[in-house]
Amino acid sequence: MEEHQNQQNDSMDADLKLKLLIEDHHDQKGGMKTMPFIIVNEGFEKIASYGLQYNMIFYLMEVYHMEAVPASTVIYIWSALSTGLSVFGAILSDSYLGRFRVIAFGSLSSFLGVTLLWLTSMVPQLAPSSCHEPETNCSPPTPTQLGYLFSCLGLISIGEGCMRPCAIAFGADQFQHHNNQRLIYGFFNWYYASASISTLIGSTVLVYIQGQFGWQVGFAVPAMFMFCSALMFMLGSSLYVKVEVKESPYSGFFQVLILAFKNRKIRLLPNDRYNHSNEGDRVELTDNLRFLNKACVIRDTNNDYSGVPTVEKVESLKSLIRIIPVWSSGILVFVNVVQNFPTIQAAKMNRNITSWLEIPAASFNMFALLSLTIFIALYDPVNDRLEEAVESRSSAQYVVLISCGGAVVAPLSFAIIR
Repeated sequence: MEEHQNQQNDSMDADLKLKLLIEDHHDQKGGMKTMPFIIVNEGFEKIASYGLQYNMIFYLMEVYHMEAVPASTVIYIWSALSTGLSVFGAILSDSYLGRFRVIAFGSLSSFLGVTLLWLTSMVPQLAPSSCHEPETNCSPPTPTQLGYLFSCLGLISIGEGCMRPCAIAFGADQFQHHNNQRLIYGFFNWYYASASISTLIGSTVLVYIQGQFGWQVGFAVPAMFMFCSALMFMLGSSLYVKVEVKESPYSGFFQVLILAFKNRKIRLLPNDRYNHSNEGDRVELTDNLRFLNKACVIRDTNNDYSGVPTVEKVESLKSLIRIIPVWSSGILVFVNVVQNFPTIQAAKMNRNITSWLEIPAASFNMFALLSLTIFIALYDPVNDRLEEAVESRSSAQYVVLISCGGAVVAPLSFAIIR
């Protein structure tokens, strides 16, 4: 009997040691040592993608003999596809594959797309013949050449759609076992700083290289950056905290909507009980969008809560719904911002700063980036001063007022340009 008890205790001790060993090994992963890999991956991707996007309108017009309107349409569709695929990339990472696999796939897809696009400037058969060479016909691109070009742009869009919605969340995953909030804030600061610097480099240095050394060198540099981006991310693979996908958050949103509609006729009472999750901190139910609260109310006396959404899922859906008006308010502004016609107009201007320095037309986008950077730096101090001066208004009200002011100023600026 004692021997059996000793064996059982030894078995429990072995299991406990194994669990502690696994947890200790897991705690050694993540943290600040993973940040260079993640930030370099995202930063180099932005340099490559923005370095291509800003000057692509001239490449289509010069090499593929497109008019301004069809070329701009191609750029619009390419930009819209990259942005739209971000939604599918987020769903794919949160529900099925996890963030590491999606970012890795996106890095390889972008590298392949940029490399194949570089070949259009190297291989004569992949692009129409030049109109400036003697004894050549200035013919439009063939369907095969256009199909190859669109395939390259599609691969780049898939890569951007996989990387951009997951990069910052994947970086935050590295600190889930580190209870130091300053480290997380530090990562966010470095991430946004590197994103701004990368965009600035892509819109100035790469655009300048393309204008001075031609498309062959100008497309080789983004391909090199994308190779380094994918390589750096893979080199840090053994250091990452890779959160496994347990449950799709989006299926919970649909469950909340279906049950809220199903329970639409019931009346909520002050003494009602609600289904709270046992994982993480307790979230209290709010009165905003109160009709959704009917989805998580417990009226079953059998204590079977398996089909009842948790309060946490209801509040998450409420947060998503609150974002929609803010998100939609910028649609029309961004429709104007992404236009390529100002870039074509800039090409007609006298852009010489000195006798030896000329600003590339595609680099005029950097002025919007610089304005945004300056505004962000001044926003918090000005907002704090206004809040102190007028105590009756909250900071959220000032955010709304500033957003409304921007919505008024933006169309006026475009009217002046026109």
